[in-house]
Amino acid sequence: MLVEEIMKEKVITLSPEDTIEAALKLLQEHHIRHIPITNDKNKVVGIVSDRDIRDASPSIFEKETIHEELKNPIYSIMTAPVTTVHPLDFVEEIASIFYEQEIACVPVTRDDMLVGIITEKDMLYTLIQLTGTHVQSSQIEIKVINKPGILPQVTQVFGKRKVNISSVLIYPYKPDPRYKIIVVRIQTMNPLSTIEDLKSEGYEVLWPKMPGIPS
Repeated sequence: MLVEEIMKEKVITLSPEDTIEAALKLLQEHHIRHIPITNDKNKVVGIVSDRDIRDASPSIFEKETIHEELKNPIYSIMTAPVTTVHPLDFVEEIASIFYEQEIACVPVTRDDMLVGIITEKDMLYTLIQLTGTHVQSSQIEIKVINKPGILPQVTQVFGKRKVNISSVLIYPYKPDPRYKIIVVRIQTMNPLSTIEDLKSEGYEVLWPKMPGIPS
C-alpha cells in the first residue's frame, strides 16, 4: 500500500510569521493536532504540534486577558527540519519512521512541495485494514518450518476449502528461529473444518485451540 492511498490531501498550514495564537485557533476549530509550516513556495519549513502550542501558551490559571506570548511568531516554537515522506513510499516502511523517530505525524511532499499529511491515527486505521480485523472473520495461527515456498503450500489448503482470505501476516517464532508463524484471517466465523484440513496436512495450529482436537 502506498502513502498516496491513505494520506489526507487537504492540509491546514501556517506560514512561519503567523502567530502562536493563530495556530491555537486552528487546532481548536479543526480538531487537529499538527500544523505544517510552509513558505510562500509551499515548501515545508517546520511543524508544530498541539503540545508545542500548549507549552508556549500562558497557564489557564493566569487571569491576565492579554498574553504577549500568543503574539509570538510560530517559527519561534516550530520543529525544524521536518521529516517528510513521498506519496509513492510504502506505508509499511513509513510505520518504522513513526516508531524510530517517535513522531505522530509526517508531511507528504513531492518535488519539495506539500501534497498531503499522514498521522498516527491514519497509520493505525491502515494497520486495521491490512490485518483484516475490520471485517467479520476468524484468525488462524500456524507454526511452520522457515523455508522457501512454505506460504503457498499452506494457502493451498485454504484454496481447497474455498474460503476467502482477508489477510496473511508472517512473524518469527521466537523460541526457535527454524520456524515462523503464519497468521491467516479468513472470512468465516466457523474455522473448524479448515483447521481440521490443516492438521490433516501435518501443520501445527497454535490458534485457535479447539476443544477435543489435538494440536
